[in-house]
Amino acid sequence: MTTKQSMNIDPYEKNWIRLSIGLLIAFAIAVSVAGFAMGIQVPSPEQRVDPNTVAESGPWANPGLRTIQEGKKYEAYVLAQTWQFLPREMTVPAGAEVTFYVTSKDVQHGFKLQNTNLNVQIVPGQVSKLTVTIDEPGRYDFICTEYCGLGHAAMFGTLIVE
Repeated sequence: MTTKQSMNIDPYEKNWIRLSIGLLIAFAIAVSVAGFAMGIQVPSPEQRVDPNTVAESGPWANPGLRTIQEGKKYEAYVLAQTWQFLPREMTVPAGAEVTFYVTSKDVQHGFKLQNTNLNVQIVPGQVSKLTVTIDEPGRYDFICTEYCGLGHAAMFGTLIVE
């Protein structure tokens, strides 16, 4: 005959275990909803570049907006360097898909397109890629979100959506 063995867990501790499991389930649901239903992207390195020569050749020698499909699809090459983004201003039509390729040639920066879910850390030597579609016309400032020195507060640019 077998007897049922008990672990003799205190009821107070059982409640904390239940709460912990419930929180894990809630977090898993929140991450799933954010990733699949809301389209939140996790930035990933697109490619590697040499930060010492990135501004000498290739798309970052002349950073800016490139038209892929007129009125519908654009690529924005943005170069972050001490206390400025190049270019400072870009204009796209409302509803256009814009893919940002952002890199730094000096120190670590951040790139946040305000009033959107686009936010990425910029590491020298690494190209970060994120795509956004903005349907509402207006001015969308992009700012540096990583402290990069004394002129950090002046590091911004604007995406104009017409």
